Amino acid sequence: MGDLALLRARLEELDRVVVAFSGGADSAFLAWMANDVLGPDRTLAVTAISASLAGAERADCEALASEWGLRWTGVETRELERVAYAANAGDRCYHCKAELMDVVAPLAEAERATVVLGTNLDDLGDHRPGQVAARERGAAFPLVDASFTKADVRAVSRELGLRTWDKPAAACLASRVPYGTPVTFAVLDRVDRAEAALRALGFRQLRVRHYGDVARLELDVHELTAAVARRDEIVAAVKHAGYRYVTLDLEGFRSGNLNGDLP
Repeated sequence: MGDLALLRARLEELDRVVVAFSGGADSAFLAWMANDVLGPDRTLAVTAISASLAGAERADCEALASEWGLRWTGVETRELERVAYAANAGDRCYHCKAELMDVVAPLAEAERATVVLGTNLDDLGDHRPGQVAARERGAAFPLVDASFTKADVRAVSRELGLRTWDKPAAACLASRVPYGTPVTFAVLDRVDRAEAALRALGFRQLRVRHYGDVARLELDVHELTAAVARRDEIVAAVKHAGYRYVTLDLEGFRSGNLNGDLP
């Protein structure tokens, strides 16, 4: 179980932090805790704004900052301009995090602060080359230091009354693109529009995996029956986003399942 007292102590030790704030359950919890422990004078929440961030996620980051009294700013990142990122090899996440850290570094320097990420213990066992880029550039992982798992983050967030406690996982949009398929603005925009359309239909936990003209939909297994019953609505919504074919993955939602394609 994550140690809340240890997390508070670790944040006090860091003294001043810039939180990489994507709005997901982990980074939101970390931002709230840092603001609670250090106050807004010593805590800055920063959201990377780019084509790989869903429009709804950007809006929610700003909303959370307002609700929780966070000192917040958005910064533009240009990972799509990095050739290695756009090529979408197995190390794509490394180049994405390198871009984030390079853009946030001047802010952290001005704040005399350490950049902190919402990485938890469960993340350490997945394919996360971005963690390497972050560590190389001096980032800290307070949730790891305090032994928090994803379940711990959600449980404590719920106890604290944070509405993000059960927020569905929302990795960057590029994670919907199979490795080896170039990542472009047009591809990310199509995925974003398709996923937004599905959420508008009431589906929460989902991914639209991009295979050219084919969209492979991953939904919570408990929603598969409803999806089949509403197939006409779903097909129309996803085709309107720009796909020609719409398929439903009967295995359901699996976070990071494209990592299985890596050697």
